[in-house]
Amino acid sequence: MRVTRPVVYDSAMTAKKFEILVLNQISQVGLKRLPDKGYRVSKDAAHPDAILVRSHDMNSMKIPDSVRAIGRAGAGTNNIPVKAMSGRGVPVFNAPGANANAVKELVLAGMLIAARNLAPALGFVSSLSGDDKTLSEKVEEGKKQFAGMELPGHTLGVIGLGKIGSLVADAAIKLGMNVLGYDPEITVEAAWSLPSQVKKAHSIEEVLKASHFITLHVPLLPGTKHLIDAKKLDLVHSGAILLNFSREEVVDAKAVAAALKAHKLGRYVTDFPAAVLAGNAAVIALPHLGASTREAEDNSAVMVVDQLRDYLEHGNIQNAVNFPDVVMGRESPYRVGVANANVPNMVGQISGAMARAGLNIHNMINRSKGEMAYTLVDVDSPVGKGLVEELAAIRGVLVVRYLPLS
Repeated sequence: MRVTRPVVYDSAMTAKKFEILVLNQISQVGLKRLPDKGYRVSKDAAHPDAILVRSHDMNSMKIPDSVRAIGRAGAGTNNIPVKAMSGRGVPVFNAPGANANAVKELVLAGMLIAARNLAPALGFVSSLSGDDKTLSEKVEEGKKQFAGMELPGHTLGVIGLGKIGSLVADAAIKLGMNVLGYDPEITVEAAWSLPSQVKKAHSIEEVLKASHFITLHVPLLPGTKHLIDAKKLDLVHSGAILLNFSREEVVDAKAVAAALKAHKLGRYVTDFPAAVLAGNAAVIALPHLGASTREAEDNSAVMVVDQLRDYLEHGNIQNAVNFPDVVMGRESPYRVGVANANVPNMVGQISGAMARAGLNIHNMINRSKGEMAYTLVDVDSPVGKGLVEELAAIRGVLVVRYLPLS
């Protein structure tokens, strides 16, 4: 981890409003959770304390040194330079699960569109003309080419069993489908929410071989890029339907085009149009509608704003992609937060510095995640700027924040 060492010495909320830079249109339902007393929200803040973003690409953006946190009103953070922010001790929050129901509904719609050949059927009807008698004759003559299949009794393979995958699995079971799931990284929380009828697969290959429908719900990471490639597509049932509402590059579009041409895949349903698949009658491509509902936008904004505010005011961290979850209830008005590289003896050095300053530690919590570690400490008396500077001078410390209650 490339380490920089900006020192942040926060005063009480009453001393200064937090400046929030908004880079996209963020739901007002979420923004209204930032009280006017302590926050100023704008699209042109020169020295923001935090940034709220949806799809704006921040990777080439010069992010001001004043920024203490970034909140993404959605799940993916590919548009944010997360690694660089980690080196600056800046948490990047997202809103996992906030748009889960919206994506689930779109996946179900995609399955039904593909199973019942609705896309070409709609195109056929829109091309017709004539009087009622002529239309009726053309409809009766042409409808046979759009005969489809029903979902009950067919197997849906779900790759990725987080919030969205679990909701899709549950909905499919209620529609009478058999569900086969695979997720080697499944969390305890996700496992608890997973319907008991979901059969556990031991590999992606097992899912591909056994499923009539395959839906993907994994993040885009180096290990998941082209997770579905030509080799894996060779394993699927002839005529299987592949759905990708995850991320475009989780699937190799060229391999999909070849599988469709060979009639190995029956349909490809995706939220991510690709040039190599443009005009292919077997492709149902949507314009990235997964989270495009009013409810999903509201839920994502509320979730990420609440997390951002809790961090700015109290130092608590939930759902940061580059920091561990660290939440500690306040039992003292005097709190210090320390972000640092995950190296040995950091807690000892922090507590030692506080002891030398004559401070009694009331409560303390430390967690790590990969190369990053984070510590919250509540003490029984006010913290001086000298201690903050001493903590910041410890090798590996990225940011120190003093967060007294007003």
